[in-house]
Amino acid sequence: MIAAVPMELTDAALAADVVDGLAHVEEGLRTAAKAQHPVLAEAAEHLMEAGGKRFRPTLVLLAGQFGDPRDPRIVPAAVAVELTHLATLYHDDVMDEADVRRGSASANSRWGNTVAILTGDYLFARASEILADLGAEAIRIQAETFARLVNGQIAETVGCQPGEDPLNHYLGVVTEKTASLIATAGRFGAMFSGAPASVIDRITPACAAIGVAFQLSDDILDVASESAQSGKTPGTDLREGVRSLPVLHALRSAGPADGRLVELLSMPELTDPVLHAEALTLLRGHAAMEMARADTRQWAQQARELILDLPDVPARAAFEAMCEFVVERTG
Repeated sequence: MIAAVPMELTDAALAADVVDGLAHVEEGLRTAAKAQHPVLAEAAEHLMEAGGKRFRPTLVLLAGQFGDPRDPRIVPAAVAVELTHLATLYHDDVMDEADVRRGSASANSRWGNTVAILTGDYLFARASEILADLGAEAIRIQAETFARLVNGQIAETVGCQPGEDPLNHYLGVVTEKTASLIATAGRFGAMFSGAPASVIDRITPACAAIGVAFQLSDDILDVASESAQSGKTPGTDLREGVRSLPVLHALRSAGPADGRLVELLSMPELTDPVLHAEALTLLRGHAAMEMARADTRQWAQQARELILDLPDVPARAAFEAMCEFVVERTG
C-alpha cells in the first residue's frame, strides 16, 4: 500500500486551489459516511478520522487544472475515488487480519470482520451513488476500476502460478490493485474539468505509472530505510514473508555466494529478530536493491514522458515533481 506522499506545491495559486478543494472533499467524505445505523456510521467515519494525505483526491484536483478547475463535478469525483480507496482498506484489513491501520485500531479488530466488510461495502455503495449523479460514463469507469482492483487482489491472494514469472506476477498485482485507482483519479480530474481528450489520454497512463513507481519505491524503503520513512517499520514486508520487489530480484539473480540470503528469503516468515536482522543486512548489500531502483526509475520516466506532453500549466510542474520525488526518495 502506498504511503502518504508529500505534496509541496510551489505555485501559490495552485496550492490555494488544492487546499480549498481538499477541504470540500473532507466535507463530502463526512457526508458520505453518514448512515442510519449508529455502528455503521461510527465504523464508516473510523478511517476518515484516522487521517491520510488524500493522495488520490489531490490527483483528481491537480488533473482538473488542465481544464476548468472550478467545474462542480470535480470535488464529487474526488470524494468517490477516496471512498473507493477507503473501502478497499476495510476489506484489506480483514484479509490481512490487521490489528492497526494508520496508527489506530483497525475496524475489524474493533468491531469484528462482519462489520468491517459491511462498512467497506457501504462506502463502495456511497461512491457509486455519487458517481451516478455524474453520468453513465463515470459509473462505467468506476465499475471497470473496481473489477481491476478485485482482479489484482485475487491474484495477490492466490499467488504466483506454476510457470508464471514471479516478478511479472508481482508487477501485475501492483498495476491492477494499486495503480488502477490512481489512474482513474487522474482520468476523472481531467474528464470532469472538460480537458481535451488528448490530455485525458496522457494523464490516465501517467498517473498509473506514478502509482506503480510509488509502490515500488515503498518496497525499496521498507528494506533500505533506517526509520519509518516508508510509513511502516522498516523490514515489515520481510518479517511477514511478503516477496516485494527487492526480494524478487534477489531470488531471481542469486548466485553461488547468495545461498544464505536465499535460505532466509525462502522462509515463510522472519519473525526471529536475529534472522530478520541478518536477512535485512544481506538484502541491503545485494545488487537486487539497485535492480529495484532501476525499475522505479523506469516507471517514473514513463510517467514523466507522458506528462511533458501535457499543457504547460503549474499542475504539470507538480506532476513532474512527483516523478522526481519518487526517484529521489529511494536514493
